[in-house]
Amino acid sequence: ITGKGRCNVTNACDTEDLFANVMEHSKFLYSAIYGYDNQAVMRFFEEAGCPLKIERGQRVFPESDHSSDILRALDRQLHQSGVKVRLHTEAGRLLIDENEKTVTGVQLKNGDKLNADKIIVATGGISYVLTGSTGDGYQFAKEAGHTVTKLSPALVPFVVQEEWCKQLQGLSLRNVEARIEVDGREIYSDFGEMLFTHYGVSGPLMLSGSSHYVHKAAGKQAK
Repeated sequence: ITGKGRCNVTNACDTEDLFANVMEHSKFLYSAIYGYDNQAVMRFFEEAGCPLKIERGQRVFPESDHSSDILRALDRQLHQSGVKVRLHTEAGRLLIDENEKTVTGVQLKNGDKLNADKIIVATGGISYVLTGSTGDGYQFAKEAGHTVTKLSPALVPFVVQEEWCKQLQGLSLRNVEARIEVDGREIYSDFGEMLFTHYGVSGPLMLSGSSHYVHKAAGKQAK
């Protein structure tokens, strides 16, 4: 999950380049990104005692190449700010004032209620259930009156039909080109890192390609 245990914190690219690589509805991110951009993220970790470095493709990693340093930096900031962390505590539903149409808190699954001026829903998606990303955020969004569109994978590896691919399991390639074609039409082309697995291909290059595939040709056979 952390990218070979290193943690790709952010990307040091220009903000406009970041928006250009968002598949859909990039304008939705404007207020959030311009309010706290990638440079702000980098400053935060540097000031929290975690030196960063920029590698090929403007990818940002901790200098140590250890994702645990990112975790420790966050943990230090939590303690210094006096944040109370409650482990093994599941949120059950949002508390909503129907008259004011505002979220006033959270009810935990054990029945306890936590009231707050602001609630941040940061549950992750639904792709890593074992990490706690069980899709609760979508239900919370519905409770607050939002419309949730049909869910689909965003960044996934590819399953390859040909058997020879399995023989290359574990082989990692750098600075290679990958092209994805569907019905004779190219829908993706880029350079990057690729990894052969026991079922097909993965790595940053193919994960990025899967995003284009899902949006442009989901369900169709690709080559």
